Amino acid sequence: MTTTTEPDAVTSSELLSVVASRELASRRTVFAGIGLPTLATELARLTVAPQIEVVYESGVCGAHPSHLPETIADAVLISGAEAVLSMPALFGCVLQGGHIDVGFLGAAQIDRWGSLNTSVIGDWESPRVRLPGSGGGIEVMANSREVFVVMRRHDPRTFTGSLDFCTTPGPDRALSEGIRPLGVGVTRVITELGILARGGIGEELRLIAVHPGVTVEQVREATGWDLKVSDEVGTVPPPTAAELRLLREDVDPGRVYLR
Repeated sequence: MTTTTEPDAVTSSELLSVVASRELASRRTVFAGIGLPTLATELARLTVAPQIEVVYESGVCGAHPSHLPETIADAVLISGAEAVLSMPALFGCVLQGGHIDVGFLGAAQIDRWGSLNTSVIGDWESPRVRLPGSGGGIEVMANSREVFVVMRRHDPRTFTGSLDFCTTPGPDRALSEGIRPLGVGVTRVITELGILARGGIGEELRLIAVHPGVTVEQVREATGWDLKVSDEVGTVPPPTAAELRLLREDVDPGRVYLR
């Protein structure tokens, strides 16, 4: 019989990785960012999505690393990979060709429509924090069929009514500028409080599930806009002992990303 663990025995990274991995059931191709998206996709390969094909921004397609990569350019990604493509081939053919089911991203800020900020916190000319920037995020957002986002923090500064800077516009914002993206943008956001979702263009993110012990009001207070709530808010099943064992012992025994 599958057992669950006590909440205080699970770290934030473990919780987010396990919950995000479950969302990949039935998905085939995933464009994964480094960090929690990598943890989630590797766990999904061992559980709900054994046929998943992972693509990295460095051009590696069908990665089968012997251990977790520390960067997208880590040589461990190449060994056993199905293919290594040039940047023009990766972005021009794989992404823009519509071959990615899920783009898996992180962000410093997100708004109600699923646009992301990974550039600066504060004023552009004199920011409080300068972040890595877009990378391939814009292409991933525009061309993946859908996008999942994992957020380590859920508070009004990260889930904000107005982004400090829009690095990666969602389809709604892109359409307002006359650009028609291929995909529907962000459909899932996994946080330490619960899961937010949207069906596609024209829809705001809404709360669909909370973690055990978290209330709907807590999530609304931690969100920087008037968050819509599903008619039926579910409770996210906590990580099972089996999922945690795989994550800790098989996916990331060296604690590259687990904290």
